[in-house]
Amino acid sequence: MSKISAAITAVGGYVPDYVLTNQMLENMVDTNDEWITTRTGIKERRILKDEGKGTSYLAIKAAKDLIDKKGLDPKDIELVIVATATPDMKAASTASFTAAGIGAVNAFSFDMDAACSSFLYGMSVAASYIESGRYKNVLLIGADKMSSIINYKDRATCIIFGDGAGAVLFESNTENLGLQDEYLRSDGTGREFLQATYGGSSHPLTPEAMEKGGQYAFQEGRTVFKNAVFNMADSTVKILERNNLTRDTVNWLAAHQANKRIIDATAQRINLEEEKVMVNIHKYGNTTSATLPLLLYDYESQLKKGDNMIFAAFGGGFNWGAIYLKWAYNS
Repeated sequence: MSKISAAITAVGGYVPDYVLTNQMLENMVDTNDEWITTRTGIKERRILKDEGKGTSYLAIKAAKDLIDKKGLDPKDIELVIVATATPDMKAASTASFTAAGIGAVNAFSFDMDAACSSFLYGMSVAASYIESGRYKNVLLIGADKMSSIINYKDRATCIIFGDGAGAVLFESNTENLGLQDEYLRSDGTGREFLQATYGGSSHPLTPEAMEKGGQYAFQEGRTVFKNAVFNMADSTVKILERNNLTRDTVNWLAAHQANKRIIDATAQRINLEEEKVMVNIHKYGNTTSATLPLLLYDYESQLKKGDNMIFAAFGGGFNWGAIYLKWAYNS
């Protein structure tokens, strides 16, 4: 009997229509296009402006895009995972609402939060369910409405983040395609440097906290940058060494889109050519849980069956890691 592996067999994506450019931010905070582009690589980001619409709206849109392209019957989906740092509510699962919204009536569902590493960790979880042999169709969605926790008077964060969602379908595979290896790590001592503090159990959201802007995301940029550069690159190297991969045998690097300099540092560490590095940060900014699936969404037409892909991410927590996956189909 052939070994069961977990392969991505379909991709979907969605970004809101509203575009927030660097030039527009110049009228909001003390910044300019050259400063933003030079330090982050970002030119614009998408923002979900519609009142009352949250992360589930983005997730449903991305999932429906996948379902339509794949010709998938939502009733065949057995599990829906929404990887997100910005759930619709503190209580009531965003994934459950998303599953209902796409008609996945036979699926169970849950949310996953590991900040910017949420989708990477979700890949591991989704693959494990498939590899167990108990499930055949797992829908993994990375979605975040980061604009809901961003202070647009804080130039350290408002220039970075955008809204969006991407979805992938994991199915069982017997051709040794799909997820091959993973290296995942975390260090909770780093949470003070990147967090959205208030609204959790240790820091309830009070009127006093909101007056101070406690509901917004905060980061100590220099420390986060230093840790992201080292850990994303280090985990990528470990994955290559463990699997006897080289720059010649790696076809694609899909790195978390937090900062172009971090992406470049990871690629340079493994001496990978620029044309093999997926990049869309200039269009979307950092969409947190959605960056990796949105890369697949944008590059899907260029991917070929059997391509060796390295996924890497780093996020608040701190959480980081890398995954080696063999692509399973031709578009």
